Amino acid sequence: MAGIYIHIPFCRKACHYCNFHFSTSMTSVKQMVQSIAKEADLQNDYINEDIATIYLGGGTPSLLDTADLILLLGKIRSKYNVEAGAEITLEANPDDITLTKLQQWRDAGINRLSIGVQSFFEKDLVWMNRAHTANQAKESIVLAQEFGFENISIDLIYGIPGLDDERWKANFDTAVSLGIPHLSCYALTVEPGTALNKMIDLHKKEHINNEQQSRQFELLMQWAADKRYDHYEISNFARTGFRSRHNSSYWQGLPYLGLGPSAHSFNGKSRQWNIANNVQYIKGITENTVPFEKEELTALQQLNEFIMIRLRTTDGVPIQTIENKWGTETAIAIIKAAEKYIADKKVILLKNHIVLTNNGKLFADGIAAALFR
Repeated sequence: MAGIYIHIPFCRKACHYCNFHFSTSMTSVKQMVQSIAKEADLQNDYINEDIATIYLGGGTPSLLDTADLILLLGKIRSKYNVEAGAEITLEANPDDITLTKLQQWRDAGINRLSIGVQSFFEKDLVWMNRAHTANQAKESIVLAQEFGFENISIDLIYGIPGLDDERWKANFDTAVSLGIPHLSCYALTVEPGTALNKMIDLHKKEHINNEQQSRQFELLMQWAADKRYDHYEISNFARTGFRSRHNSSYWQGLPYLGLGPSAHSFNGKSRQWNIANNVQYIKGITENTVPFEKEELTALQQLNEFIMIRLRTTDGVPIQTIENKWGTETAIAIIKAAEKYIADKKVILLKNHIVLTNNGKLFADGIAAALFR
């Protein structure tokens, strides 16, 4: 089983916190779509497995004309064996969702929506420079549900300066009241080179508060458990049957192909990433060359990556798999490295898996680094 990610590098406006590759100029959209379709031809041999998931991300893929979506998905189906029940996700902004578009997306084969809500409060949306309003956030979800989309995920951000616990709880409660089966919840991060980073440096915006972020994450875990959401990955919560199959394949270490500028690909032994420049990407594809950089992963790098991605999941790091693939001595060393965190109740050994506790999830990156060989 494998997945395909398609990066659509266009947005209507720039969110202050975003460090993904995108452009607010729409002049090259048609060229870009044609180039991504051509890259699918050029990368035809990268994956030799059935395609179980397709994910259109960005950027804002909901900006595309339906004809462009049909072209891209048609190209994928012509080049790869896409499973009949494949999960096909479209990232959509609330202000793009209309009855007409919902019908067109369904006709194109889209069966899952990931809606970039971020907050149900106008104050937060303005602070982040989002393109939609609080009313559009709610109305778009209701519209999609009334049209028949059941598999819906929304993004929410916590740790925003000025976001008190009561308003964060109201965001969560609104999602629950709307019957959202999947939540992706992220702490606001200040990435270098973003508008937010610059505004903080100029004292035009308040810096994030780490204590607030930790507290709101702990509250989120408690609320989600009370409402029977499965916390299956650090940032992701799902009702039964609604886990993201595409993102789960990343955490399971399954192969995937990334199409479009800045998109990453992974085949188990190496990873590569396309150039994050629209003009140069289109130029390379026009010349029948995919402009990317590549890294061959050593056995040690493969092990450390396995630890990093598996530790983020509810299943944790399977010791038996490590022993089978990297040897008994390696497995013993990793268990020994975990002992400190077991004593601190940040990690437990559950059915021969190293699993983070809720407290440990606050320190996931540091614990993973300590387990690295």
